[in-house]
Amino acid sequence: MNPPGAQPENGDEALPGVSVVMPVYNSAWVLEDCLRRIRSQDYPSDRIEIVLADGGSTDGTRELALSLGVDAVVPNPLRTGEAGKAVGILQAHHGIVALIDSDNLLPDTGWLRRMVEPFSDPEVFASEPWEYTRRPEDGVITRYCALMGMNDPLCYFLGNYDRRCVLSGEWTGLDLEQEDRGGWIKVRLRAEALPTVGANGFLIRRADLLDTATQPYLFDIDCVYDLVRSGRDRLAKVKQGIIHLYCRDLPDFARKQRRRVRDYLYYRANAQRRYPWASFPKARLVWFVVATVLVVPTLVQGIRGWRKSGDRAMLFHPVACLSTLAVYASGVLRARLGRSAILDRERWGRL
Repeated sequence: MNPPGAQPENGDEALPGVSVVMPVYNSAWVLEDCLRRIRSQDYPSDRIEIVLADGGSTDGTRELALSLGVDAVVPNPLRTGEAGKAVGILQAHHGIVALIDSDNLLPDTGWLRRMVEPFSDPEVFASEPWEYTRRPEDGVITRYCALMGMNDPLCYFLGNYDRRCVLSGEWTGLDLEQEDRGGWIKVRLRAEALPTVGANGFLIRRADLLDTATQPYLFDIDCVYDLVRSGRDRLAKVKQGIIHLYCRDLPDFARKQRRRVRDYLYYRANAQRRYPWASFPKARLVWFVVATVLVVPTLVQGIRGWRKSGDRAMLFHPVACLSTLAVYASGVLRARLGRSAILDRERWGRL
């Protein structure tokens, strides 16, 4: 491994420069571990740039980041993660942008080398890990999301998840053209049936990213949708994971769901969201509602996941589905009543 400031070793000259873009807001609780894992990568240190976009943290996030040697901390006045990514990419200098959140932890020192390998293929516009790494020491909900390969159980029913799921054994439930390249899979994406790719360890050519509508918000799945429609449709799913410390408890899980659905409905009403959620068969949505209300089908799924993984965290599945249905139904009802609005940023505790 090259120590900080070291020159590239022989054979490293072809490695591309990577700009890590990370939105932060009161992220001190996890930021040190996140940044240290990035800096400890077996990768030429002068080819890794870290740009943080801070939404006005009050917990010492900015000071901690600067003490750990990040290259830039820029203000993010709109505060959201999507706005932070939009601000950050404008400050990035390298040809590859890595969208890594502060609650993403790289599982080993060879992670970045494996992630950039597919970019030797000029057809590949982006790469993404094919699974979430599950750690026994993490909380129940974080382990559940890692096992499911998603943070939103609705995606399991729609089939548009983008990480390996213990229930299906696949990284997506969609029928996509795939070519195994050894350490990674070359996937041809389709705009009408697109997995929810674009976050939590997503690497993309900066030139392609800037060709999409990224300002003042970078909505990752919408940017990918735009690129696929324009013909940039080859994605690499790299056969490795990334740790995602999604949330600590059920109230935190519900809070993130409320933020997601209310923000989505607000921005969709303002013609800023483009991902084709409505293109998926309505029968899948109906099955999600029926299975969730009856409880037994989701409980059976959870038990099956527990048996396959040996982790009781999968028994959270019925609760996750019920919480999701309740929050989403409430959000849609508010929108129908003309009360759709983004959540008040002043009351946020952290991203």
